[in-house]
Amino acid sequence: MNGQWLGSFSDPEGGGTILVNIDERETYYQGVAYTHPSDHALPSAAAFFKTENKDTKCKFRTLGLQPIDPATSAIISWEAIKDKYDKNIVFSKHADVTVSCDGAALTLSWGTDQGFTGNCVLPRSKAGEPSELDAEQRDWDGFKKYVSALKGKRYLFRGQGKPYRLRTSFHRTGRADLWRFRNEDVEVLRKHLSAKTKHVFNLEIPDEFGAFLNLIQHHGYPTPLLDWTLSPFVAAFFAYRRISNGDAAKAGPNERVRIFVFDQEQWKADFQQILLLLFPGQHLSIGEFLAIENERMIPQQAASTVTSLDDIESYIKSKETETKKYLWAIDLPVHERREVVRELRYMGITAGSLFPGLDGACEELTDRNFEI
Repeated sequence: MNGQWLGSFSDPEGGGTILVNIDERETYYQGVAYTHPSDHALPSAAAFFKTENKDTKCKFRTLGLQPIDPATSAIISWEAIKDKYDKNIVFSKHADVTVSCDGAALTLSWGTDQGFTGNCVLPRSKAGEPSELDAEQRDWDGFKKYVSALKGKRYLFRGQGKPYRLRTSFHRTGRADLWRFRNEDVEVLRKHLSAKTKHVFNLEIPDEFGAFLNLIQHHGYPTPLLDWTLSPFVAAFFAYRRISNGDAAKAGPNERVRIFVFDQEQWKADFQQILLLLFPGQHLSIGEFLAIENERMIPQQAASTVTSLDDIESYIKSKETETKKYLWAIDLPVHERREVVRELRYMGITAGSLFPGLDGACEELTDRNFEI
């Protein structure tokens, strides 16, 4: 049952869209559901919940229902925003929910204390499935020629050793509830890391909160950020990073690494950039974070996207048209790894340069001294 579920719901008022994020705990599930009516004269709502056990068929009463402010996307009290709606509209305090999950779909039905009802059948996210992008097949020389013709700073690049879908490290763990992440994970991390960093982060300041997330992301903690780079060659380093020369020598002609290309300039022009961790809807936004205590950002020419979504690829593709494309991919042969790494080394792109410190230096020297 854990993970992200999204789709449409039906109700007597005309239905709308629903996004459900569920985390698995030791003996129960918990999460939040966001409903957005098609009729914008009605308020969107957030429903927080916790099940009594881990049965895949169960009933529960929500911990609470709260409206979403249409102006700020903040979850707020009904008293604070009811004047924005018709005086005859009422807002429920709780809902009684019936749930069943067969692995492929999550089925929900509910009734509230004000008599409102609804239901939905939501498909499981495709985020764990192979990418459906029709990637271009190029060799290393062809890749260099291709990227040299691109407009600088317009595109972001991301290198991956496998053609997996774009997915944040947070969502790859199977978690989805960003409220839990913000209220539990981040608070524990701040307490522990305050002894390790010279700067004490004030997480109430958006720039510092973003910098904090970026810092823990670059040091291996799962976050809802996805790393990108302005350099196609840095992306190539990361694509080949976890492949040894021995594995590359044995690779077949169809084994490839992947480099994603994202038209950030066009995406920013077409869609509002929402740098809110707890945004109650679907979004993918490009963040430019401060490099506080983060020596890796500049040499990696790093950029990040922040998202509420598990399946980033499907979301981006759903926004494309026949004449407008935001995301594509280039696949490079695994067997060219030795040549690629040597050329990147001549460019100054190595583990030692991208990861300042002892770990990066040792990784670079390992690759150099155990080359054969």
